[in-house]
Amino acid sequence: MSSTLVPQAQVGTARPAAPARVPTDWKTASMQSRIRRRYAAERRFRLFGLGAVVLSAAFLAFLLVTMIGNGARGFTRTEIRLGLDFPRSTLILDPAALEGFGAGAAMAGADIEGVTAAAAVAAFGPGGARMLSDGSWLAVRDAIAADPTILQRRADIWVPAATDLDVAAKSEGTAKAEATYRQLSAAGAVRTRLSLSFLTGADATDPTIVGIWGAFKGSLLTMAVTLLLAFPIGVLSALYLEEYAPRNRWTDVIEVSINNLAAVPSIIFGLLGLALFLNTMNLPRSAPIVGGLTLALMTMPVIVIAGRNAIKSVPPSIRDAALGIGASRIQVVFHHVLPLALPGILTGTIIGMARALGETAPLLMIGMRAFIASPPGGLTQPATVLPVQIFLWSDEVSRGFVEKTSAAIIVLLAFLLAMNGLAIFLRNKFEQRW
Repeated sequence: MSSTLVPQAQVGTARPAAPARVPTDWKTASMQSRIRRRYAAERRFRLFGLGAVVLSAAFLAFLLVTMIGNGARGFTRTEIRLGLDFPRSTLILDPAALEGFGAGAAMAGADIEGVTAAAAVAAFGPGGARMLSDGSWLAVRDAIAADPTILQRRADIWVPAATDLDVAAKSEGTAKAEATYRQLSAAGAVRTRLSLSFLTGADATDPTIVGIWGAFKGSLLTMAVTLLLAFPIGVLSALYLEEYAPRNRWTDVIEVSINNLAAVPSIIFGLLGLALFLNTMNLPRSAPIVGGLTLALMTMPVIVIAGRNAIKSVPPSIRDAALGIGASRIQVVFHHVLPLALPGILTGTIIGMARALGETAPLLMIGMRAFIASPPGGLTQPATVLPVQIFLWSDEVSRGFVEKTSAAIIVLLAFLLAMNGLAIFLRNKFEQRW
């Protein structure tokens, strides 16, 4: 006699029937309300996203329009036509002495500044000297150096006007200065033109003759030192930590320390540079070598973090394939992993260098806020950088420095865009896809 075994769980119980699947009625009022709310939420999200983009673009446009509007006038200079009768002046210079190596010494001993002031008084009256910039005699000196034969005749030389007249030429001066400017304009004795002296000159106390070349050259030297130190050390550190370092407690401590260093305020690195490079190593104060070393310490953690993330993104199959065909460990790293990770590493380098280019606080701590009247000739000579120069000009009392500050900001932005453009070009050139 056969018997059927029934599981104990099923004894005395009946399996409930599966509920019948009822199709959704999309035309009901409740379902239509849900659909409307869903579409409304999606529209609101799209509008919020579009609003955020428009707001960001508006702020950027406002910044660019303000900077360009104010800074464009910083590249111009107001000049006054000054007639100098050299044969009748007290200037004693032999045109033959202005040829060769002795020209600089001969002109250094001449009273060109006094002759310029006397000519202004003779042309415009007792207050004529105050119409000219403090550095107007430099234009006379350059004119003599360019053509020594003018010492034998009367010549009209365009010299920089005083700050109040320069501001009046832009319709922002005092009533007295604007009246004087109108009189000079009626006589054809004043003009406002584009001047390249702002790009070729150095710092000065007179806003009509200041230039950014000294600060720009200091920025170039400082960024060169920063890049030459931070990039190779940061990339090699990232390769070692990701490919060779053992996973233990000490490695974890190093990783946490690097992440913390990337978030440390920049002024702390300035204090570190002051204590280490100036007080301990006795390196020259306010020199590009010290600024580059300080900014390299600040930039290196960013490059290390970006480099490690880029190296992690390389597929393990690349390493396995290279090892499978007999490549050594170092060949795998430098022939396969590093080229594939290089675009990401360059992205981190762009971010780090852009941050270093705009830094002011750490450079102020190491003394790069000095008044530098001539461009630096090397890495150990006193220098300043563009952000510090902008900071110093913004603190000046003279109204003429307002346009110069905005013009220097334009140069800094152009420098940043050029540096980032070069880095992006190199990244795209070396980028490899798999």
